[in-house]
Amino acid sequence: MSRGTAHPTPLQVLLPRSINRFVETPSFTFRLERVKSLRERAEERAQEDLANELRLRMRGEAMLMAATDAASAAAETARTVTHARPSAGDLIAAQAYIERAQRSRHEAALDLDRRDAEVAARRSALQTAARDRQVMDKLEERQRADHQREWARRAQVDLDEIALGVHRRGVQAAAAGMRSTA
Repeated sequence: MSRGTAHPTPLQVLLPRSINRFVETPSFTFRLERVKSLRERAEERAQEDLANELRLRMRGEAMLMAATDAASAAAETARTVTHARPSAGDLIAAQAYIERAQRSRHEAALDLDRRDAEVAARRSALQTAARDRQVMDKLEERQRADHQREWARRAQVDLDEIALGVHRRGVQAAAAGMRSTA
């Protein structure tokens, strides 16, 4: 046949066997992958919540420092008012200003304590979420190792069968060789 008249080959050939005949072990699939991804998302959400609470705590800390500065300024104002021979109304106004500033500082301190408690709760939630994710990671690693061990065992069984077949053929060939020479 000439080169130009060669029969066209089909574009696709459906083979019942694998394309790569040398791949013996099927790929590992972790059946709890959805649960694992849910745990990962829960951990990410817990990280975001902790970051948000830390940001709010920093804002509360800044508010406490501002309230402390305001209370100090109120006390200083009261000292300057008392040196200038104030009237009773001035003293009452200065006292009310000091009390308001101290109350504001006290509320800011309580708010910061609440924020600290919330940060601790978020940190605990993050630790729990991280632990849950790590459990899933370890389970996946263990199942993957079991999968590999099982396929290594099966491959060894196949190799043992091949070796036994070679050995039997060798024994049969030796026995046949002895019979033919006898």
